Amino acid sequence: MEKRKIKFSLLYRDMWQSSGKYLPRVDQLVKVAPHIVEMGCFARVETNGGGFEQINLLFGENPNNAVRKWTQPFNAAGIQTHMLDRSLNGLRMSPVPADVRKLMYKVKKAQGTDITRPFCGLNDARNILDSIKYAKEGGMIAQAALSLTYSEVHTVKYYVDLADTLIKGGADEICLKDMAGIGRPVWLGEIVKGIKKLHPDTPLQYHSHSGPGFAMASILEVCRAGVEYVDVAMEPLSWGTGHVDLLAVHAMLKDAGFDVPDINMDAYMKVRSLTQSFIDDFLGYYINPKNRFMNSLLIGPGLPGGMMGSLMSDLESNLSSINKWKAKHNQPELSQDDLLVKLFNEVEHIWPMVGYPPLVTPYSQYVKNLALMNVMQLEKGKERWSMIADNIWDMLMGKGGKLPGTLAPELQKLADEHGKKEFTANPQTLYPDALDTFRKEMDKNGWEYGQDDEELFELAMHPEQYRAYKSGEAKKAFEADLAKKREEGAGLLEGTKKAEAPADAAPANFNPSSMIIDVDGEQFRVSVAYGDSQPAATSAQPATAPAAPASAPVASGPAKEVVAPLEGKFYLTKESSEKPIKVGDVIQEGDLIGYVEAMKTFNAIKSDVSGRVVELPAANGSEVEEDDVLVKIQ
Repeated sequence: MEKRKIKFSLLYRDMWQSSGKYLPRVDQLVKVAPHIVEMGCFARVETNGGGFEQINLLFGENPNNAVRKWTQPFNAAGIQTHMLDRSLNGLRMSPVPADVRKLMYKVKKAQGTDITRPFCGLNDARNILDSIKYAKEGGMIAQAALSLTYSEVHTVKYYVDLADTLIKGGADEICLKDMAGIGRPVWLGEIVKGIKKLHPDTPLQYHSHSGPGFAMASILEVCRAGVEYVDVAMEPLSWGTGHVDLLAVHAMLKDAGFDVPDINMDAYMKVRSLTQSFIDDFLGYYINPKNRFMNSLLIGPGLPGGMMGSLMSDLESNLSSINKWKAKHNQPELSQDDLLVKLFNEVEHIWPMVGYPPLVTPYSQYVKNLALMNVMQLEKGKERWSMIADNIWDMLMGKGGKLPGTLAPELQKLADEHGKKEFTANPQTLYPDALDTFRKEMDKNGWEYGQDDEELFELAMHPEQYRAYKSGEAKKAFEADLAKKREEGAGLLEGTKKAEAPADAAPANFNPSSMIIDVDGEQFRVSVAYGDSQPAATSAQPATAPAAPASAPVASGPAKEVVAPLEGKFYLTKESSEKPIKVGDVIQEGDLIGYVEAMKTFNAIKSDVSGRVVELPAANGSEVEEDDVLVKIQ
């Protein structure tokens, strides 16, 4: 009997993104690519998508140049390249106009990417079907992804039916995207068998993370059930929160009787060595060593392994806030393990209540943030659900797609009290075409649209980051941050030496007047104050409040204070279209004051009184603690 072939895809991009904040620069990628080809065992390589473009912009480099140079060696060798895209959200964390989504596939195909892997964080087929249509119109292979998670509503039938819908809707292939690695092996095998029974000729590719510990058994089961392609990583970035190692999968499948390609081990060691050299160069400063460990505690809450680094950072900062409150109220303090268990338990508790959104970007972050906020409030004697960020409300109300489950009655009641209405139409209709607006901006600035309109696409997909790249601010901010990291020598993987900053690096005390902040993969431009200096947005504020218009309602007596409900960074705005409040403004109860950014979520702060702003004690971009005064109103 002829052995069935299993082909491998190297997740070189995702290896880095699951381990740390950044990926190699284009010069490094071009250096390693020939040796990946020389390994001789890869039918595919994941080259771009997701955060790849944003990370290049944060470097202050052109992502279009990076994609073209990185894909070229694989195109020449006949190795297929594939990218990840977030369907409605394109290559970012927020919804994208349809005309920008359509342009994306034309640009990526022209740049050398063969396959796109669209997924929807809610498994809403409407979002994925649009991507399939747009991708095929752009000449790409559409590999639609099932975002796998494990619950009473996410059954074998649920996923087989979803795959059936996507294939009938034009998908060329299906990816089983096990982003948290919590798919049970036998369950996964049954899903593959179900899809193959309906569509025996549709290629299937399995993607998993190794963190919880199921991945090796899952790979064996899905291969036996009919999967043709398996995603793998390689040392020094395999295992942990990343993906299983090529060598282990190769040996396991060969022993199981599958036909697997030979590996050129000399080339393997060269790729391994180069990858380590990129870590030693600068990328190791942005890799949390904790991400090298596997953690079966993730099985219960089902959180993606790639979140563990940010999750532990969130725990550390919020533990300090909780324990300050507990010390003030003569209560025993919590340890980090205490808080971690409480968080995991809360995720398990609220996940069904918020409609079982698959725990994948960005909804995994939203559910975790909501759970941690609940824990914070409950530990301080307050009520669950007392803080829900606007983007979480958008998820709950269907503005990104339909939830797999239903909202708990108490959340539905809360939505009604806040005037939140469920949105049931196609989410794309909320985001009108926008390319003409971006064309006007490029024309005004004298910017070229680029080859195949790729520069126009980049501005439209990542407007704030692209503007910072064009102005040079992004590169300055990155170099300043790297200089600081090198000085501290923090965050390096074991065996990595503290490096000296290059002579042309920006000084550690570089103080840009504005910078880009990263919020779960999406960036915002903010003004920054240093010491006694104020950013331009606030320096012009008068020392004393001007007289209010005669028609304005002005309260008498002592000023009332609007305080921070949680610890984080305070921003007067989060989007360029918003107008920040200033001293002298008259506001009404319920008006927006600003935002506290905590746990990569912007929490809107609204005034609970009406009157005139007489003082802004918290500077824009400043760190605030719970109960710090943000605004004084009279």
